[in-house]
Amino acid sequence: MNIKDTRADTIMEYMCRIMLAGTLIYLIVCWNRIPGQIPTHYNAAGEIDGWGGKSMIWFTVIIVWVLYLGISFVERYPDLWNTGVKITRKNSEKVYRLLKYLIRTSKLIMTAVFTALVIFPAMEKPLPPWFTPVYLILLTGNTVFWLIRIFLARK
Repeated sequence: MNIKDTRADTIMEYMCRIMLAGTLIYLIVCWNRIPGQIPTHYNAAGEIDGWGGKSMIWFTVIIVWVLYLGISFVERYPDLWNTGVKITRKNSEKVYRLLKYLIRTSKLIMTAVFTALVIFPAMEKPLPPWFTPVYLILLTGNTVFWLIRIFLARK
């Protein structure tokens, strides 16, 4: 099944790509200004509780790119998706469209979070105290919102 991209899909995809490219450009341009020791771990309050060499920042960059590319691959093949609801001829288009929104919005949230997890250590700054709760609320709320819509669309 081919699920056509909507304007919202396209905007979210470009936002992800801009964040990914922007992060790489930032690191390349600012590499000499990044301190030799950077934060490598934060506690739930956003306080720095682990340090490492600045090259450790590339580990986070690699993780976000692998996740982004993996999610993008899965996004192209709806047959791989676990819908959680019975798919019929009547509901298939709507359920798959909603699932695509769930995947795309989750990818956007993930990309934004990992972008922050690259930029804050590069600037040797703690995460804002609201970072973890907001991230968890966004990710959980996004998932719940789309799953409710999918459950309602199954009929």
